[in-house]
Amino acid sequence: EKTPLLSAADAGYEQIVKLLLERNVNIEAKGGSPCQTSLSMAARHGHEQIAKLLLERNADTEAEDSAGYTPLLWAASRGDEQIVKLLLERDANIEVKNRQGETPLLCAARRGDEQMVKLLLERNADTEAKDQYEQTALSWAAREGHGRVVKLLQMATYSQPAGNFSKSSLLL
Repeated sequence: EKTPLLSAADAGYEQIVKLLLERNVNIEAKGGSPCQTSLSMAARHGHEQIAKLLLERNADTEAEDSAGYTPLLWAASRGDEQIVKLLLERDANIEVKNRQGETPLLCAARRGDEQMVKLLLERNADTEAKDQYEQTALSWAAREGHGRVVKLLQMATYSQPAGNFSKSSLLL
């Protein structure tokens, strides 16, 4: 079941969203399938202006739906750079994981979304994060044949400053 705000955010009805926000409706109410907030629905469907309106009202950037997706995961999964930037400006967790353990970077790399991968790397996304199958963004990009994304991830992985030897057996 959807509230009027959820329905308007889902459909992209900006004027209706404005009217409802002026009436101080609950912006954190969840509904639909998967059970989402209005910000997640706006991010999922690329409704940037609605996302802005909701963020101006301090909508929760970390609210998860029933699949474990946050607004940032939805926006990154669909390649929406503008909404991703809006969410990151509001300190959305760039390392958030869905139920399969996928981060925004991993989702973008698996899809071969070079621009999204660049954006997330510029914001210091963890290239070593693994999903439930122990796969990284690099391994998914390679598996899916996204050569340019593989190069980006390799450059980012090997240009990180040395100093974290906890995963290395080189120092004995």
